[in-house]
Amino acid sequence: MPFRQISRVTSREPTPALAHSLRQPSLSPAFRLRPLARTLALAALCSLLWTSGGPQGQPLQAMAQVNLPALGDSVSSDFDIMDERRLGERIMREIRHDPEYLDDPLLSDYLNSIWQPLLNAARNRGNISAEQDTNFPFETFQVLDRSINAFALPGGYVGVHLGLIAMTANSDELASVLGHELTHITQRHIGRSMVNAQHQSIATVAGLVLGMIAATRARSVDAANAVIIGSQAAAAQGQLNFSREMEREADRIGLQLMSSAGFASAGMAGMFEKLESSSRLNDSNQYPYLRSHPLTIERISEARLRMNSNPSTRPPSLAVHALMQARARVLMDGAEPALRKLQTVASPGSPAVDEARLGAIYAGAMASMRLRDFPQALRLADSGLELAKRQYAREPVAARDFALLRLEIEGNSGKPAESLTAALDSLGNDNSRPNLLARAQAAQAWQRAGDAAAPAALRNSMEALQTWVTEHKQDALAWLALSQCANAQGQRLRALRADAEAAAAVGDVLGAVDRFRVAQRIAKEDPGSDYVESSIIQSRLRDLEAERRRMLLERD
Repeated sequence: MPFRQISRVTSREPTPALAHSLRQPSLSPAFRLRPLARTLALAALCSLLWTSGGPQGQPLQAMAQVNLPALGDSVSSDFDIMDERRLGERIMREIRHDPEYLDDPLLSDYLNSIWQPLLNAARNRGNISAEQDTNFPFETFQVLDRSINAFALPGGYVGVHLGLIAMTANSDELASVLGHELTHITQRHIGRSMVNAQHQSIATVAGLVLGMIAATRARSVDAANAVIIGSQAAAAQGQLNFSREMEREADRIGLQLMSSAGFASAGMAGMFEKLESSSRLNDSNQYPYLRSHPLTIERISEARLRMNSNPSTRPPSLAVHALMQARARVLMDGAEPALRKLQTVASPGSPAVDEARLGAIYAGAMASMRLRDFPQALRLADSGLELAKRQYAREPVAARDFALLRLEIEGNSGKPAESLTAALDSLGNDNSRPNLLARAQAAQAWQRAGDAAAPAALRNSMEALQTWVTEHKQDALAWLALSQCANAQGQRLRALRADAEAAAAVGDVLGAVDRFRVAQRIAKEDPGSDYVESSIIQSRLRDLEAERRRMLLERD
């Protein structure tokens, strides 16, 4: 098994050592997000919730201007915070099993470095109610797609296409999009639109959303259109997710959040300039953000009037943004011609300078790794690491990202040139999520290569990951890494429990129950099994069986 950063957790076959005792639960197939169906599945999926017609079915843009309730007012007793959370969880259970759902540790870490300050600013400004803060996960994820898009879902989820990361010039521009989408959540625009629509029950709306997904699975445009028309959810060709009033509110509050979080308001101006320029062209489905968040003259004018010269008060992250742009470009287009082109751009003598040069080197090293040209990948990674340390010492994360890439290249080579101790030393004592996951993967890769330091590294990774998941119980990748480390150490019961928690974290309740039942049986058959581990397994099995019963009742 090649070394790699784990990027997603889906329904999967268990590790070979566990396969004989673990029945794989049946799951619905993942819906595919392909060029035409993608617009219907993501943009129209959101439109299904956010552009429904009024009480008589008329489109929102034909209705009188929406009277937005005061911040903190209840939207409706028919669709409260818990209803929104359950709807969001149900949608995310489907999305997480899609091949284009992505949780790349490095990209997630970078997005989180922008998302968390915006989230904290919203809390400090009182934009997030106590009930929302308690029940919404406020989670971002990536979509493995080169189109320029981002979208908010019920319950506090925001999806970001890799194409958007690759297109933005700096973290301020990306923050403007995330702040806008966060405002759609905090201002409960989803709930307001649903209340304005037809006061539909949670089960009905979830059914419509999943029906949309099923239609796109079948790759039938007619079926997708039937779902949209039948639910009166796609007014004006399904292009508007929110009313214009709500879009203006998201612009206004999003800009305030940016400023409060220390981002430069010029980032929003830069995004509007890019989007406005793109709106004049036939974008060939590359800019779905323009369809779900249309740029009207009034909206652009109002946004520009609110712009000011407010500079960024946050430490610059130009180098890190350039690296994450490069990573997004490589991940979203793995075709050999594209990878060869990135290799060429990274070669000595390239006209790229400054952060652009750093990003080109990173992209070239990563592209070389994917082409299995490991010597070239290591040469580029080493030169990038040296450049990051020499010219971008003010951004230590840039050097860390190159060190992680070098570790990834070594592990994927199958025959690491460095010792495991030397490789891990390059990461320092940073216990960030990307480092924790990389150390776990490296320990397994070097164990397969016969490195004497691997057993100790596996034990250290297990301890560090156990501490991490205690505080981050919904981190599926961390649970999966813990399961793999435990399995490599021959700790079968602990591996099964962590694997079950990974399944539960992505919403695969049936799979988690199956795994916990197997773990419970193993614990009963082994008189020497850990009592604490067995007690936790029993408790979690009861909780998940109750959750499964609740889910079945909701479907009835």
